[in-house]
Amino acid sequence: MRSRKPIDAPPPADPAPGRKRMAIVTTIWKYLSHAQHMGDRFLVGYPMDGAWKTPDVEVVSLYVDQKPADDQSAERAASFGFQIYPTIAEALRCGGDKLAVDAVLIIGEHGDYPRNEKGQVLYPRYEFFKQTVDVFEADGRAVPVFNDKHLSYSFAKAKAMVDASKRLNFPFLAGSSLPVTWRLPSVDLPYGAEVEDALMVGVGGSDPMDYHALEAMQCVLERRRGGETGVRRVQMVTGDAVWKAGAEGRWSRELLGAALSRTDSLQGLTVVDGRTQALAEGDEIARIAQDPAAYMIEYNDGTRATLLMLNGVLRDFNLAVRVKGRPDPLSMQFLLPPDPNVAYSAQLMNHVDRMIQTGRAGYPVERTMLICGVLESCLDSRMDGGKPLETPFLDVRYESPRESLFART
Repeated sequence: MRSRKPIDAPPPADPAPGRKRMAIVTTIWKYLSHAQHMGDRFLVGYPMDGAWKTPDVEVVSLYVDQKPADDQSAERAASFGFQIYPTIAEALRCGGDKLAVDAVLIIGEHGDYPRNEKGQVLYPRYEFFKQTVDVFEADGRAVPVFNDKHLSYSFAKAKAMVDASKRLNFPFLAGSSLPVTWRLPSVDLPYGAEVEDALMVGVGGSDPMDYHALEAMQCVLERRRGGETGVRRVQMVTGDAVWKAGAEGRWSRELLGAALSRTDSLQGLTVVDGRTQALAEGDEIARIAQDPAAYMIEYNDGTRATLLMLNGVLRDFNLAVRVKGRPDPLSMQFLLPPDPNVAYSAQLMNHVDRMIQTGRAGYPVERTMLICGVLESCLDSRMDGGKPLETPFLDVRYESPRESLFART
């Protein structure tokens, strides 16, 4: 991380009485980056429940790790009167000698960073978090922290982050927007229901988009009877092995059909001449799918779940769950409104604002930690030729909120 002098900008004004002070720590701030989507919500506000909401939070400092030619951080600092600092510690202390903020937003997404042999982008989220915690420990005070998306590409680092939040007793929220965006239809798994099987269909590359899909599926499955029990085994296969696993009953064609019934972006002949297709039946799906992948998960309580990443088949994220006692699968689409407004980002930041104001995370960070481990383990399975991988270290247990927290209006 390069050290730079603070950019010229007016000193941050004192927040209005009662407003919380926020530091943003990010990899990059440019158009359509996560920092732009999320940071701007606290600078200008966002629509919520039929009205415009301005959070009672003032952005007072920023650390940005990389500044490309299309950087927006300098303009935002000049326009909104906050300071950009050369280190994370200085940003959290606003140039002084003690922690001077009431919340920290860590956004480690986008930017020029290397990939490891598994294809994971080595975003420095853990390193940003570690430097934040170092300030908390040195200054004897900790404040709420939000970490965008995965905690880390490494489960060991993700667990260390969660352990630190428990040790220092500060609210810690993490994850992506899919668990809190709108659903079509507006349904959830009944709390305490018995789940027999689940199948998620998603698109995109590894590891940013498969993480989204896994976490969206997890936010539903964690409501099952007994709460979350952890994962004992995973397997990831690609190419023709995906369809072979389906033929062997490793994942359900019935659930695939139910999930695809919720998409509004089917590809194939639909975009050629408008005809509808039952892509869960027959071999057409195998013909049009580009580099398909199946992430097969077995939970400690025996629940099974599969993520199918099917580029070329659809362009959205859809889930189907077989629930004991229900004649038909429960199915839904996780709605992602389009650029440039990406309204689902406002939904996520509203949960962050709520945590800052109440001092309590609305849903458990263990969800994100578990999915970090599931994704890393699935990629390990793929690297080992698609062999099943036992995961005793993913004995992560927690209870989900009873309240459904996805967007309703």
